Amino acid sequence: MKRDISKGKLIYKLLQKVPKGKAISYGELARIGKTSARAVGMFMKTNRDMKKVPCYKVVRSDGKIGGYSGPGGVKKKMELLKKDGIKIEIKKGTPYIRKKYIYKFNK
Repeated sequence: MKRDISKGKLIYKLLQKVPKGKAISYGELARIGKTSARAVGMFMKTNRDMKKVPCYKVVRSDGKIGGYSGPGGVKKKMELLKKDGIKIEIKKGTPYIRKKYIYKFNK
């Protein structure tokens, strides 16, 4: 898959608009950025500025936390989400967040 640099920049800009206390799904970023959820995942994986582009805020559409390639892995992702005001719950041994914490852009 050839990465589209301008598309990645758009996805990063959109992610920066997600307010404190909210996360966003890969699918929602893909919808608004007109790309695929898989491409969003690749952009998150290759994010080089985690302070400016909060990739920890990107979760699965079902609320499951998903992966995190940043230092500290998923455990760190959960810490960052909690610090941002998002409550992490455990269901059948899997961490997730409730839908009320998942941000949606206006259509």
